[in-house]
Amino acid sequence: MKKQIWTLRGLNLSYYATTAALMPFLPIYFGHKGYSSSQIGLLMMFGPFVAIFAQPLWGYLGDRYNTLKLIIFSLWVMTIASSVGIFHTDGYGWAFIFMMLLYFFMLSSVPLLDSITVKATLQAGRSYGSVRLWGSLGFTFIAVIAGVVLDALGGIQHIPVLYWSIWVLPLVLLIFLKDEKGSGQRITASAVLNIIKNKQFLWFLVLVFILIVPHRMNDGLLVLHLKDLGASDSMAGWAWALAAVSEVPTFALLSRYMHRFHELALLGVVAILYTIRWILYAVITDPTVLTLMQVSHSVTFAVFWIVSVQYAVRLVPEEMRSTGLALLSAVFLGLAGLTGGLVGGFIKDLWGGSAMYIFAAVMTAIAAVLLLGTHAYGQKLRKPFGL
Repeated sequence: MKKQIWTLRGLNLSYYATTAALMPFLPIYFGHKGYSSSQIGLLMMFGPFVAIFAQPLWGYLGDRYNTLKLIIFSLWVMTIASSVGIFHTDGYGWAFIFMMLLYFFMLSSVPLLDSITVKATLQAGRSYGSVRLWGSLGFTFIAVIAGVVLDALGGIQHIPVLYWSIWVLPLVLLIFLKDEKGSGQRITASAVLNIIKNKQFLWFLVLVFILIVPHRMNDGLLVLHLKDLGASDSMAGWAWALAAVSEVPTFALLSRYMHRFHELALLGVVAILYTIRWILYAVITDPTVLTLMQVSHSVTFAVFWIVSVQYAVRLVPEEMRSTGLALLSAVFLGLAGLTGGLVGGFIKDLWGGSAMYIFAAVMTAIAAVLLLGTHAYGQKLRKPFGL
């Protein structure tokens, strides 16, 4: 089991390293190909919409056929194949098609990797966060050095060399991963419908959506806001790196203590902290200070993700765990991402970045009231919500 845990640490580190080598630099790459800002925005924004449908599909297949390793391998190979299409075809239409395929396969592997990590850490008596933190380390390391490596290689046009080179490690590590089987039950369409009919789980997804739309808005538009305030390109890159590295201590320590509190109560506190964070983002005009504020990611997103994964696992049957986590991920990456990009972009264009963050603070304040109210309602019934 110790070997399995270290393999999963390596897989998390190397997989998130591949995303750090690609996603922050794709807008620049497309800009060099002559696409307009609106065209690039559509390419980068429409992908989360694809995830809404892709992740539950692959999560269901993982549960249905009782294997995660083979499906993860297939998704990663198809991710690489999709990137070949992006880098070796010309024309906006082809770029759009291959970007949709890239998102369809790449994002779908995230909840499956989380599912196999949750299963392995439970069996080993370890915390999910102690393994997931390696993903943050991998992302941070590559986010910091990728720009230097690309300059040494000769520019952004050499991004395929960097991206494909990093993929060697996760594919090799996957060979040593022991496939974590489910309960052995054969999943049927009716079992999936039972999840959809689970009112507690669906209400939880609604709460997650309200809470996390502002976060996804910040993911997509923070760099543009920083540029409006006069930030340099390197400062914008450091904003991503600081957010990623700040997750590490939270992933390492939170799981040891979170069992003392109910998940909805913790998420309510997170919503309050998010509200404070977005108010500060709205009033701060110094790009350096705003960049440093990204360390608040550690007490907002990192806590949100660990708690949400644990709660989703509790709300769905074990044999449907991959499907449940895929639905959570589809709401976070897909529905909230698309909504955040569209609404945030609209507000920013009309009234500016500060107005966008004021709107974000209002949304998370509403989420705080709903989360704490739901928890209080469950306590009043003498039955914690979701149990």
